Amino acid sequence: MGFYHKPVFLREVLAYLDPQPGKIMVDCTAGGGGHSKALLERLLPGGKLVALDQDLDAVQKLQEVLHGFGEENYEIVHSNFVNLRKIAEGLLLREADGILFDLGVSSYQLDEQERGFSYQQDALLDMRMDRTKKLTAAQLVNEASPKELARIITEYGEENWAVRIASFIVDARKRTRIETTRQLAEIIKAAIPSGARRTGPHPAKRTFQALRIAVNDELGILPKALTQGVQLLKPGGEMAVITFHSLEDRITKKIFQEMGQGCICPKDLPVCVCHHKPLVKNILGKPLTPTEEELNNNPRSRSAKLRVVEKTGEF
Repeated sequence: MGFYHKPVFLREVLAYLDPQPGKIMVDCTAGGGGHSKALLERLLPGGKLVALDQDLDAVQKLQEVLHGFGEENYEIVHSNFVNLRKIAEGLLLREADGILFDLGVSSYQLDEQERGFSYQQDALLDMRMDRTKKLTAAQLVNEASPKELARIITEYGEENWAVRIASFIVDARKRTRIETTRQLAEIIKAAIPSGARRTGPHPAKRTFQALRIAVNDELGILPKALTQGVQLLKPGGEMAVITFHSLEDRITKKIFQEMGQGCICPKDLPVCVCHHKPLVKNILGKPLTPTEEELNNNPRSRSAKLRVVEKTGEF
């Protein structure tokens, strides 16, 4: 199965980033190339796209998708977006007109059985977006302390039964190593009382999400990556961020609020002495959510939110 990912908020991303001939843009999570292709089509002639992804399967797909545009018009980089500054320096890229972050796991990664992201298919517990990295979900499940497991499941999965699930995992791994998604899903199901399983999502959904986030350090790297993104933007350039769960969105909102703050003097001072200027302007009062049309075409977009900021000052 080839790498694919239906681009969410495609029309909105194009409207806000406004790709035009001669501009330079960065897609920090290029995936199957849906957003990248649409951006590059509008950047030519004279423009350039830098497309990043930490998944080698995505990089291979991107090479196929963008090949017809001429290699001089784009750069594909196998890397995590937390390395954005180093990547830009290596490409001698001083500033960009627009930057996109489309966070979370892709449809391909969820559906490709061997990747081990899904509780709905039996596979080895992997969950690495970048399979050149060492840490897998199996290692985490079998080697993390009960306290660390409970913390991960609580913080990243927002799971009410986190301590109980962690306890069941530790008891199970004493008997035999937990190697597959099915093993783990059954352990989680047993840990959650039947009454709590009658409504809501699959009982393993939150724990699998939490482990995936931990394996890939998705939340730990996000503030640094967003900061580097704004630094790379030219004044007047815009950055769009698509999130798929509340934790990502909260971090994005907080970073943008901090960057959008003006005076930071104590409130009891009669006049401003800090002369602190906002670095960004929030383009949207509230994050956009998918339209009914998008939900019908792509049900997995249901939890998506789009935030957009414009760079107003210099770091």
